[in-house]
Amino acid sequence: MFYTQSNIDPDFAEWTNNLRKLMESVSIVDLEYLLETFLPEIIICTHFLPMEMLLRLKRRGKLPQPIYCVITDHAAHTFWVYNDIDGYFVGSQQVRDQLVVRGVSSAIIHMTGIPINPTIAVPKDRVAIREQRAIPLDCPLIVLFAGGVSSLKIRTIASNLLKLASPGCLFIVAGRNETLLEDISDLQPGPTMHLRIEGYIDYVDDLVAASDLAITKAGGLIISEILARGVPMVIIDPILGHEEWNADYIVVNGAGIQLRMTEMVPAAVGRFLEQSLWLEEMRRGAAAAGRPRAAHSVAEIIIRQFDSKVHAIGAGVRGGVGL
Repeated sequence: MFYTQSNIDPDFAEWTNNLRKLMESVSIVDLEYLLETFLPEIIICTHFLPMEMLLRLKRRGKLPQPIYCVITDHAAHTFWVYNDIDGYFVGSQQVRDQLVVRGVSSAIIHMTGIPINPTIAVPKDRVAIREQRAIPLDCPLIVLFAGGVSSLKIRTIASNLLKLASPGCLFIVAGRNETLLEDISDLQPGPTMHLRIEGYIDYVDDLVAASDLAITKAGGLIISEILARGVPMVIIDPILGHEEWNADYIVVNGAGIQLRMTEMVPAAVGRFLEQSLWLEEMRRGAAAAGRPRAAHSVAEIIIRQFDSKVHAIGAGVRGGVGL
């Protein structure tokens, strides 16, 4: 309610902004110390909380450096909106339009995609990855990113996926959720479905690159990484607000589906495995929506603008000396 209401009610948004400013004032001393000791030439925010503190310093003449904002979801909540930012980097036209409606100049909004690890732009051999990770080669790979979902929901999804008649391999990643890992440790492979359960892994991109379908929550970064590999998604259990908007972005681009009922996930996956053309169509949608070079695009724009300012200052100094 707090998140949604502050996005649509200007009076409520002003009240929440004032409350946030009061809370942030506690941290601003440490932030000033960080800036004084680190001496950055450019500042890029990937969360709205530091923006208010930095802009407060900038308005008081204490911060000459340019401040940029990278919005890491596919919707712009009012929390992100400031008119004195030097530039915004967004993932989609929808976010750009939302910022413009809220008064941000379109001239400072760059539609780059959401930045992810640049190595995801490098092609990978699916067969080589499966051989290296001991994943079967002769069946579709379904990856279930389960770390942020309740054990009961994951058990419901996994146990029914394992009953599917279609051949496949279900790879469950529990991440750092040790409780979940323990709760599903008794799951067994099905008649035609292989099973692999892991906790925290350092080869998520390998797994995505080798997969045919990913089941996941709709965090801005994880869906951007999956889209960059052109892998279709089934979105589950989105957090109200930004993850719901991210899920809508996936659906609109034909890159996957969102299911609100946990019990429907196995049926949907079964349909995809039986109808490979549907899965292939979503793969094309995911590849079209993916922005694997987003981080490069952001860096190139910022560096170009920074160089232009440096050259302008240099020209001004030379012109002044000449006069």
